Amino acid sequence: VQLVESGGGLVQPGGSLRLSCAASESISSINAMKWYRETPGKQRELVAAANSGGSTTYADSVKGRFTISRDNVNNMVYLQMNGLKPEDTAKYLCNADYFSIYEAWTSWGQGTQVTVSS
Repeated sequence: VQLVESGGGLVQPGGSLRLSCAASESISSINAMKWYRETPGKQRELVAAANSGGSTTYADSVKGRFTISRDNVNNMVYLQMNGLKPEDTAKYLCNADYFSIYEAWTSWGQGTQVTVSS
C-alpha cells in the first residue's frame, strides 16, 4: 500500500494542524496505522497508533493534545494536533503495519513537515 501525507506547514505555538494520510488501498485489514516523527540527529519517534480494533495509543509527550483517527471507508488516517509546541517540530510520517500468519509487511509515506515557531 502506498501512503501519501499532507497537511503539514508552519504554525505558531498553541496552534493546530490536521495531518492526513491517504492510502492507495483498503486499510480496513491493516493491523495498525501509525504516525511517527523524526528530526535530524534524533531517533524516529512513534507519536500515535490506531489499530484495526479501534484502540489508540499515544506517546506521553502528545497525550491530551493529539488525536489519531482512521477512516476505513475512505482509506484515510488523520492526526489532529492541538496545542502545538516548538518541540513538536518534525517531519511526520504515516506508517502501515500488517501481519498475519502468512505474511508481514510495513509501508511508509514520504512525510510532511511540521514547523512550530513564532
